[in-house]
Amino acid sequence: MKRIIFTYSLTVILLISSVPLFAQTKVDKRFVGIEAEINKILKDNHAAGVAVAVVEKNKVIFAKGFGYRDVENKLPVTANTQFAIGSCTKAFTASVLGILQKEKSIDFDKPVTTYLPDLKFYTSDLTNHITLRDMMSHRTGLPRHDLSWYIAPDTRDNLVKRIQYMEPSAELRQTWQYNNFMYLLQGVVGEKLTGKSWESNVESKIFSRIGMNNSNFSVKDLANYKEPALGYNVIKDSVIHKTPYYDIAGMGPAGSINSTVMDMSQWLKVWINGGKLDTVEIIPASYITEAISSQMIMAPGTPTTEKPDIQFSNYGFAWMMASYKGHYRVEHGGNIDGFSASTSFFPSDSIGIVVLVNQNGSSVPSAVRNTITDRVLGLKYFDWNADMLKAKAKAKEKAKEAEKATTSNQVNNTKPSHTLADYAGVYSNDAYGKFEIIQKGDSLFAKLKNQNWWMEQFHYDIFRPYDTEEGIDTTDKSPVRFQFNTGLKGDIESASLFNFEPAIPAPIKFKRSNAAKEITTADLKKYVGTFSLAGADIKTYLKENILYVSVPGQPEYELVPVGNHKFDFKKVAGYAVNFELNDKEEILSLTFVQPNGNFKAAKK
Repeated sequence: MKRIIFTYSLTVILLISSVPLFAQTKVDKRFVGIEAEINKILKDNHAAGVAVAVVEKNKVIFAKGFGYRDVENKLPVTANTQFAIGSCTKAFTASVLGILQKEKSIDFDKPVTTYLPDLKFYTSDLTNHITLRDMMSHRTGLPRHDLSWYIAPDTRDNLVKRIQYMEPSAELRQTWQYNNFMYLLQGVVGEKLTGKSWESNVESKIFSRIGMNNSNFSVKDLANYKEPALGYNVIKDSVIHKTPYYDIAGMGPAGSINSTVMDMSQWLKVWINGGKLDTVEIIPASYITEAISSQMIMAPGTPTTEKPDIQFSNYGFAWMMASYKGHYRVEHGGNIDGFSASTSFFPSDSIGIVVLVNQNGSSVPSAVRNTITDRVLGLKYFDWNADMLKAKAKAKEKAKEAEKATTSNQVNNTKPSHTLADYAGVYSNDAYGKFEIIQKGDSLFAKLKNQNWWMEQFHYDIFRPYDTEEGIDTTDKSPVRFQFNTGLKGDIESASLFNFEPAIPAPIKFKRSNAAKEITTADLKKYVGTFSLAGADIKTYLKENILYVSVPGQPEYELVPVGNHKFDFKKVAGYAVNFELNDKEEILSLTFVQPNGNFKAAKK
């Protein structure tokens, strides 16, 4: 899920193969030479490392690591290396509901408000009709809205509250649109029904029951694990750069699990064997059947001349279905900063494959998965590595063409309409949280919770962001644009963000407010007093080290210091109080600055 606004790039790294996790007394002929193929895939895709495991019925028939989990220290990947698995988490989240379907008789076809009565969607019609089945199969009509959790991560409860402000882009059940928030909600439903956290539900109902003892839920636990993989991104086509772990605890049910290929093999055994591990039922068979059956069409999925034997593209519950060369395949990928993953199985063939990679937005999991699939199922050889490299090159050329089309509209030699300091402030949106624009020297930066973007002026009051994490690479062009908007008073009042998500063609508007300034209680005291306005007494006073203003007949208003003796109303946009001082720094008066004019009150 990394890089909402930037394209992925690649680099080269020396590769090694680790020792297998277990001694194999007899080499399965289906895997003879596979190490060389996987190493070539890593080298050609400039990936750091990969771990692979293959399950057949109830046995792990292949498990091995390749490359490095830590490039700088040359620490190899093994079958016990832990990776972030990203959206492969979703199958665990949905399966908890599958278990609760039996334990608590929950109904997937009732409105989700049956279980979350306070939940609201953008319209009352959606609130009244969206079901768990709709959420599980990505058919709610809501596009991703990933900008919300990615630039402004928050607590689980606060992220849920944002959903009511997220506009749909299609009718309910009209089309398939991937949405991480709908899996967050599934985790919350499980929490409400059990009184336990999502993490506890997954741990007690799945992990502990099938022996997934080397899996966890947080970046802190990943970092402290005995054999963690570091995440990597590639910049400037050749430079490997370590990518910080991205903490998405609030969105955990959509993608925060960390695991190893050996642990994930246990998970695959359950699915291959109809919900059981050995003879113990882990997930009800009735749920397994629904989860791996088509609930929604993802795409046309018609065969092509190049791949006539790969057909249909449908979605179940946290699984994607396709016909792979005549074999029914169930699969889901995962991406989060620095990591990519694929978990797949063939129920009719009793084969499962998990591929975990510490490379950002990587095609390695798909290339390795398909290469192994062809070998294990005895299918005709196809060079998946070359095919995906070709597709990647085409995508890169397409991105270049799109950039040319965008820059063809650029007007050169323009200047912003305001001084850079005027753009600084806090920009907020009910659905997407907030970010801050700050000035440093002759540049503007967007300050997000987990990262910063340098803002390059594109033309006029339109800017283009560049991630500063790996240094500013202006060759990595972002399609995103920030358009700063001027209000009637001449101030910058908002920023409209374009091109964050194809399914949301309209710009996302963030209202601007002044950033709060730190001020001591002693300094705040000088603003306390009584002021006269049209015969009424206006009072300012401190309460718990916060300045308030009170107007007769109205509620008290909390004031936020923004500098130069100016305070904004915290909860009323467009309203402020300016204090006037004499040479002795004594308060003489205050002026209410409002959309309908300015009103001055002298101090009594």
